[in-house]
Amino acid sequence: MTEPEAPRELPRVLTLKDATMLVVSSVIGVGIFFTPGGVAKLLPSPGWFFAAWAVGGALALAGALANAELGAMFPRAGGNYVYLRAAYHPMAGFMVGWLSFFAIFTGTVATLALGVSRSLASFFPLDRPTQLLIAIGVIALSTLVNAWETRAGAALNTSTGYLKVAAMVALVIVGPLFGHANAPEDAWATVATPTLGAFGVALSPVIFSYLGWNASVFVAGEIEQPEKNLPRSLFIGLGICTAVYLLLTGTFVYALGMGRLASTVNAGEATAKVLLGPVGGTLTQLLVLVSILGCLNANVLIGPRIAFAMASDGLFFRAVARVSARSRTPYLAIVAQGIAATFLIVLFGRDESVEAQDALRSVLDYTTFAIVLATLADTSALYVLRRRDPQRPRPYRAAGYPWVPLLYILVNVAIGVSLLRSQPRACLYGTLVLAAGAPVYVIFARANRSANALPGAD
Repeated sequence: MTEPEAPRELPRVLTLKDATMLVVSSVIGVGIFFTPGGVAKLLPSPGWFFAAWAVGGALALAGALANAELGAMFPRAGGNYVYLRAAYHPMAGFMVGWLSFFAIFTGTVATLALGVSRSLASFFPLDRPTQLLIAIGVIALSTLVNAWETRAGAALNTSTGYLKVAAMVALVIVGPLFGHANAPEDAWATVATPTLGAFGVALSPVIFSYLGWNASVFVAGEIEQPEKNLPRSLFIGLGICTAVYLLLTGTFVYALGMGRLASTVNAGEATAKVLLGPVGGTLTQLLVLVSILGCLNANVLIGPRIAFAMASDGLFFRAVARVSARSRTPYLAIVAQGIAATFLIVLFGRDESVEAQDALRSVLDYTTFAIVLATLADTSALYVLRRRDPQRPRPYRAAGYPWVPLLYILVNVAIGVSLLRSQPRACLYGTLVLAAGAPVYVIFARANRSANALPGAD
């Protein structure tokens, strides 16, 4: 029996700028517009409200420290699938990779595509079937761009990333300058004193808004000088996102006050209308649309690398590991994710029985719980590999080890417990998706062993 084939090498065509903007575009999507209202409802005090956003950034940084070491150690496509395979067992890597690919990236792509079509519906009259066709078309277009050439996908991502950051900074600066007379006098007043339990629950939408901080680790095999540029991309990208979030949420409170913010679905649009009038609301709707498109494209670029890595190890359909002879992109993995996301749109996109805000909260909690499970596994792998493989070259060593990663684990456990108590159904779905990976792994592992045992097998 021969050893499973190592993942095929992909060309290192992504620069530090590309990797950094991949993090920025992955993090800054729709969360920062739609989650602050829910956070303000749970934490109706400016101090507690800003503390939640600051803690969210600090938690992401703690996770980034661990992932920077792991990514620099294993500069290959696949992210956490690669770390857990090395630290524990191929099954552990597969199950978390399965969870990341199907519950996080594919679901996120489908949700963002629907967000694009619904954003367009605010400008043009679109019936439900037309919205679904637009969502499917957006996925197809982004899939085509990224399957055609990695540089093309990265260029599109960088362009939309620059545009939305510039627009958000403009709102922070221009809004108060021209609309200060419209801001409420008691904007910074505390409506009620929150509880510590509410703070834990409020971290769920905050963490959702920071999701994507580890984007560049999934394309580590395509980054130039990953031992240097991978950690830098995580820290610089996360720093940009945290600064933008704190400035933007401060503008939301300034324009709306804690009371009104708590009852607002789209904080960005409401803030722009208060400070800049109806034109500001329209411009913010365009900003949301650009932000969604950028985030969607980033996820289309990142997610397929997980399936590609698993398929290259014989733990997924072998065809998914194919690389384009012309552009050296994992084109079939990208197409596979596009098909899976389209299936989710067809399956769930027509359901109008659930209120939009309640549906959004369920998606937030489901995705957040899935990412909590995945990042807990990632961070634990850091400890295992430090003990099991201490001589392995580590171009970057996690600052604050072992205490900072431990704090990250403990806080995520607390968040997971809060989610289990407040949203047990959403957590159950995430757990079931993770558990479903076990029998699928067994099927692929047995097929891989049989293939390698055949005479003349590669």
